[in-house]
Amino acid sequence: MGLSTAGVVLLSGGTGGAKLARGMADVAGAERLAVIVNTGDDIEIYGAHVSPDPDLVSFWLADSIDDRGWGLRDDTFEVMDAMRRLDVDVWFNLGDRDLAWCVERARMRATGSSATEALAELNRRVGVRSAVLPMSEDAVRTWVRVDGRWRPFQQFMISDRAAGVIEGVEFRGADSAAPSEAVLAAIRSAEVIVIGPSNPLASISPILAVPGMGAALSQAAAPVVAVSPIVAGEVLKGPTASFMAYAGLPLTAAGIAEHYGSLLDGIVADEEVPGLPTLRADLHMDGADGRARLARETLAFAQGLGGRV
Repeated sequence: MGLSTAGVVLLSGGTGGAKLARGMADVAGAERLAVIVNTGDDIEIYGAHVSPDPDLVSFWLADSIDDRGWGLRDDTFEVMDAMRRLDVDVWFNLGDRDLAWCVERARMRATGSSATEALAELNRRVGVRSAVLPMSEDAVRTWVRVDGRWRPFQQFMISDRAAGVIEGVEFRGADSAAPSEAVLAAIRSAEVIVIGPSNPLASISPILAVPGMGAALSQAAAPVVAVSPIVAGEVLKGPTASFMAYAGLPLTAAGIAEHYGSLLDGIVADEEVPGLPTLRADLHMDGADGRARLARETLAFAQGLGGRV
């Protein structure tokens, strides 16, 4: 693609962003990709530090993602089953190897490693060559209010099955957080910055809520393009529609563009967005060929927009 080392930066959260990350790595080269990932969904449970979105990206890049779309392929659940037999409320299900990964992260964090250092070491051990970067070294947690009650994001998603009308969203801890130096360095050196087809409110907004992140992206020399998560007027997976409704945004590519505002130089969508350079594309990422096709088209579109300075 004619990109230099670490030339592609992708903002990611959820399945869509992780699948595109794999496509980007395959097309541009793993060493040329840095993925800035939402950590608002993180949770400490079972003595482990679980970081769902960064781990989802990592497992996709390691070619070890399970067919169900989360966790490790062919994982077992003996520990969870044993905990249930001990009358533990196992509402958050983790496979045995997934749990080991998260316990080892917790151990590294407890002995002084930063979130970025711990994930980098885990990824090194499984052969991931891209940079998978937590959005901040500081703890930021997404909370959702439904029926007058605030819930941590994972409890809203899993225990509550994302049911109900969303009345509020908060990114607690964001005000006192900062982007990591690795994140800022990746943005400064980027030739292309892509916002993945992720839930704009629940997956990308926590990243943008970190003070200094929006400014870094706005001041970047690289063009910033978003890939719409809206496919033929629908959401393929997750509660994006509920979050868009909460924000008063239409469930369209134009609604996605409105949410990101002046941050964008262009958008990849299956419908035209008035007033914004648009690449009309098939947004499905079926199999390796589909992921690579969308990644290739997105990168070429972004490069065609040129740099900002």
